[in-house]
Amino acid sequence: MGDLLLVRHGETEWSAAGRHTGRTDLPLTAEGEAEARALAPFFAGRAVAFVLTSPLRRARCTAELAGLRDAVTDEDLCEWDYGGYEGLTTARIHEARPGWSLWRDGVPAHGDGRPGESAEDVGRRADRVLARIRPLLTDSVEDGVVVAHAHLLRVLTARYLDLPPSEGRLFLLTTAALGRLSTEHGLPVIAGWNQRPLPRTGAGR
Repeated sequence: MGDLLLVRHGETEWSAAGRHTGRTDLPLTAEGEAEARALAPFFAGRAVAFVLTSPLRRARCTAELAGLRDAVTDEDLCEWDYGGYEGLTTARIHEARPGWSLWRDGVPAHGDGRPGESAEDVGRRADRVLARIRPLLTDSVEDGVVVAHAHLLRVLTARYLDLPPSEGRLFLLTTAALGRLSTEHGLPVIAGWNQRPLPRTGAGR
């Protein structure tokens, strides 16, 4: 059975500033492009069972620059919809709502009427993704790759471990970092997390 490699997209202007970036379709910064290219040696020559990516361009561009050019987009891999908090920093939100936590308190509706999402909403999307990819991993000795966004990947990791979606709060994931979800004795485990991987120097994993 293959492992599942998770890749967060490279830096954007908003991620560098700590602004919540959900459905706003921002490009990578020059630094973000460099971060994505730095992943390419790790994936060079690595056979993978599949590559899935968020449809948002910061994820698609990261996949391409990392050498993952056969990625299939999956709408369920879009980032958390932050509703009325889109584009705001946590510090700015705390000015009006002290003690607020995305994981516990959710978000208000956007001004255009979009309700935003709760952790449970994002968890349902993550569950759909996992349901689609688990058979692909079970039938393969090769790893699968998902390129997406910090909060979405943190929720997906929680659900992979059979934890509530809100427990994604435990899994910090920086830009262009990688996580590895695996199994041990038939149980789901994290085999690596928030790593900037080095290129392989020998055969095999």
